[in-house]
Amino acid sequence: VSQVLNIKKDFFLTTLCIPFQAKNIIYLVCYNPEDVETIEKVKRILQIPSTDVQLAFALKEDLVEAIEIYYSSISPYISEFDFEVEPAEEREEEIEEEALIDSAIVQLVNKIIEEAYKMRASDIHWESLTGKKGMQVRFRVDGECFQYTTIPEHQKRPVISRIKIMANLDIAERRLPQDGKIKFKTKDGKTFEIRVATVPTIENNEDVVMRILGGIEFRNLEELDLTEENYRNFKRILDYPYGLILVVGPTGSGKTTTLHAALKYLNNPNKKIWTAEDPVEIVQEGLRQVQVNPKIGLTFARVFRSFLRADPDIIMIGETRDQETAHTLIEASLTGHLVLTTLHTNSAPETITRLLNMGIDPYNFADALLGILAQRLTKKLCQKCKKPYKPDKNEIERLKREYGYHPVKPLTDELIEKATFFEPVGCSECNYTGFKGRFAIHELLIPDDELKLLIIKNAPANEIRDVAMQKGMLTLKQDGILKVLKGETTLKQILAVTVR
Repeated sequence: VSQVLNIKKDFFLTTLCIPFQAKNIIYLVCYNPEDVETIEKVKRILQIPSTDVQLAFALKEDLVEAIEIYYSSISPYISEFDFEVEPAEEREEEIEEEALIDSAIVQLVNKIIEEAYKMRASDIHWESLTGKKGMQVRFRVDGECFQYTTIPEHQKRPVISRIKIMANLDIAERRLPQDGKIKFKTKDGKTFEIRVATVPTIENNEDVVMRILGGIEFRNLEELDLTEENYRNFKRILDYPYGLILVVGPTGSGKTTTLHAALKYLNNPNKKIWTAEDPVEIVQEGLRQVQVNPKIGLTFARVFRSFLRADPDIIMIGETRDQETAHTLIEASLTGHLVLTTLHTNSAPETITRLLNMGIDPYNFADALLGILAQRLTKKLCQKCKKPYKPDKNEIERLKREYGYHPVKPLTDELIEKATFFEPVGCSECNYTGFKGRFAIHELLIPDDELKLLIIKNAPANEIRDVAMQKGMLTLKQDGILKVLKGETTLKQILAVTVR
């Protein structure tokens, strides 16, 4: 490759493709071995036949350094520079992408994360588009996704690689899902954690989903949007010295916020409180908090067994996922411990049947159970722009129909007449959606002797619900509709998050 002597340095700095000879083999070492046009141009200028050369990859900074060394010493070959040659055909799609990440990409990723945090997003979706159309970025705010921006195709992989580096993931692995965590610090000094999951998609693409963990609000018990009656009753069962309290609902329904508000109420120097969480999203002074790690066998069940040997008064388990954990929780709550946990169930009565179907002893369960709080989050009308209006007859009839029958708390005409209804408008404060923030609706079931007898008999959920309503329980939908009457949201939003 003596032809290099006649070529200006700028040519190689522009193409980032240089000749390298090792053991009688000539390599073209390139920043982008897939750039056929540039490679053919270099071959033509250097007069190297295609059959006599192999392609290899090197980092951008290594190539620049090699070029500078060569032109400063006028060495006939760039063999003094110590970089590792790896044949391009063996690497295929696993080209080292770290080299593609420049400061602009770093700033872009950081800016998007900061914007998501400012907009109160719970999740960021980085979605690779098919047909080499780049990537779309969507935020989930108040439970709904919306498109924030798009990223061009040439920046797509560098962006994904940057995220993988931040989360300590393998940037060369695009065929398998990966998960990790990022500890992120904003420009104004706020620190929060991000849970990262990558998912391989079609056309050799990848999606990345980020869950912003620092967005969970730390509230007091009185700030949980409970009705007066539910607040009194929930507080009453928290005051019991032992027993089992369940907070239930789907992912993202505010269960962690509720549990930590309950723990804040219970937290005092006279109590020893242990928690097992995945992940730990709220840190409270005075609690002994454990992050579970199933990868090393540190499961909820295993952590819970260790808690029982650690002199607890109160135990909180972030989620009950299996029969073993459920059984141990009930045993612990019968032996002098107050136990709080969550389940992914739709309603309070269905939680009872779910646990019984898991094989839990109905006698022990009925004896241990203090209460079940089911909840959902729904959109809150923007306080700045919401507008009062008078619903027509059809709307009133639908409101009554959706509320349904309640034996002790019917929806009367008097209640409706006293109410002021509001509708969304939209302003700069709420990003012109008419809604800002979310609040909770609840269904609190506290078993008395009659309900405990139904649990022992393994009664169906409908029968348990009917009896609980006779005792005063409001369903999720009914609780939500009463909050519509208070002007907090609309019927449409309540129906969007409830089934019955």
